[in-house]
Amino acid sequence: MPEELRVPFGLSNKAALITGGKRIGAAIAIELARNGVDVGLSYNRSRGEAEQTAEIVRALGRTCELVQVDLTDAVACARLVDTVATSLGRLDILINMASVYSVVPFDQTDDRRWDSVLDVDLKAAFLCARAAVPHMRSSGGGRIVNFSDWIAASGRPRYAGYLPYYVAKRAVIGLTEALALELAGDQILVNAVAPGPIVAPEGTSDEELAAVEKATPVGRWGGEEEIVSAVMFLLRSGFVTGETIRVDGGRHLR
Repeated sequence: MPEELRVPFGLSNKAALITGGKRIGAAIAIELARNGVDVGLSYNRSRGEAEQTAEIVRALGRTCELVQVDLTDAVACARLVDTVATSLGRLDILINMASVYSVVPFDQTDDRRWDSVLDVDLKAAFLCARAAVPHMRSSGGGRIVNFSDWIAASGRPRYAGYLPYYVAKRAVIGLTEALALELAGDQILVNAVAPGPIVAPEGTSDEELAAVEKATPVGRWGGEEEIVSAVMFLLRSGFVTGETIRVDGGRHLR
């Protein structure tokens, strides 16, 4: 193997696009900025949160580009990637975090609701990756990190009412593996993170918090920093590709 292919993927002066993510996405963006990465952030309705993250990224001395986008629109996905790459001057990292997560009873899961989940959770990840690859090739390589879910990574559904979500997140693992094979020769490594109990949703009761802690072998919620650490590991690695890492405190073991 040529020596240049063994050079570590340094983060300084690279450029990344993060789709969605809100709190965890913000934490990843800030950590990237601390490591010298310029950041593009997409959002749909959460402009205020995106602007707060952008202010922190800029305070750290890095450029931050905000783009409002509807990720169910295929043309908009490609435009998002190209806009960020043009604004930042390059694109080396794509982190597909955007996700639709809501309870939908089976009898109410019509084609519209099905598409509304799979278009964001799965199709948009593919479309953004497809648009990002030419930019990464021109830079000699890159990293794509997709987001699945600990339940999907465990290979069996556990809760009723999440049919489209489970199918999409299970398929994200397949997308990750297939893209990793397709792009390995370009030195574009593709992996996925499958979060477990990381941050409690708003409105979670004390009883619900305690129940999750009891069901998790390490006995606690993970916190944003656990996802940040996993993503940073995957970005820095030059030899891990096609993997899905569960970050769930052992939750899948019970």
